[in-house]
Amino acid sequence: MLKDLEKYDMGILILSVALTCFGVVMVYSTSSVMAAKKFHDGFYFLKRQGIYAVCGFGVMYFAMKIDYQNLRKLAVPVLLICIVLLLAVFIPGVGAKAKGAARWIRLPGFNLQPSELAKIALIVYMAYSLDKKQDQGKMKLFLSGFLPYMVILALMLGILLKQHDLGSALTMFFVAFMMLFIAGAQLRYILGCGILALPFAWYFIVSEPYRWERIKAYLDPWQDPSGTGFQIIQSWIAVGTGGLFGQGLGESKQKLFYLPEAHTDFILAVTGEELGFVGIAVIASMFFLLVLRSIRVALYAEDSFGRFLAYGIAVLLGTEAFFNMAVVTGMVPTKGLALPYISYGGSSLIVTLFATGILLNVSSRMKGLP
Repeated sequence: MLKDLEKYDMGILILSVALTCFGVVMVYSTSSVMAAKKFHDGFYFLKRQGIYAVCGFGVMYFAMKIDYQNLRKLAVPVLLICIVLLLAVFIPGVGAKAKGAARWIRLPGFNLQPSELAKIALIVYMAYSLDKKQDQGKMKLFLSGFLPYMVILALMLGILLKQHDLGSALTMFFVAFMMLFIAGAQLRYILGCGILALPFAWYFIVSEPYRWERIKAYLDPWQDPSGTGFQIIQSWIAVGTGGLFGQGLGESKQKLFYLPEAHTDFILAVTGEELGFVGIAVIASMFFLLVLRSIRVALYAEDSFGRFLAYGIAVLLGTEAFFNMAVVTGMVPTKGLALPYISYGGSSLIVTLFATGILLNVSSRMKGLP
């Protein structure tokens, strides 16, 4: 078994497994009191996250073993299926709402978040298409090397914004543009499209009162400390209370109904309170190393398709980790974005581990290593 694993990038494998296991521990630490009060079972979220982790490791192993070249023929149909699933959340009786946002599909014992699947579907589709067009020398042309991706991206982002999922929309936007840049699309097209998107971004912010309130809370959370500024202030208190080495695992006070979303979007804040600045620094360093190893896989991938897959997954993991940490520390306005591998949630964890499996699959066939 160990001999079989040696062909994969062991750094990525060890880091992803370690982050997932740490996440299960922190989900229990952050949620046990709330789970006991709400569900009369302090292990409620621990058991569910444990099941998600086991399923995630299963799909990761599957993705490691199949030939990633098989993803080529699935790229278009899977992308279309994901677009249909994104629309399905608006169907009464199918979609599930939480806090005014319609982002989930109701399944027996589980809510599926299609946006998580859509991120990977977009990466696979773009890797397949960019590989094909690069070979044909079309990437420098606007009509063939840039515009088609903007049409698909605009459709997907429009649906996500209708779901009030600005975090996933921004992540997908950044991943797509980075993949286009890496593939050799004209920089003037990328910059021009980015500039043209600014008025639309401003409209989407000011058109929804809650988004504008988040911007104001970001600029001055103390103007409404018990309302819009409450979450980030409580996050600062958690991180600040932790000091250098933290209060000890399980000893957080902010998780006791002070910090909202303590086991999901703001799990890193409780990590800082319990394990201190050192704990946060270790987690950030692990993500940094994971992205570096992923870029290494891309650089030495056997072919262009594998290279684009690895780059896309590297950008996705790095973007989600960075923005989650930035939100928790108040560097950017609050928005719903999970910390990969660590935050509670089945869709996020299983899809992230599946993407990691693809990355490991590509790593097993690297060539030209120094």
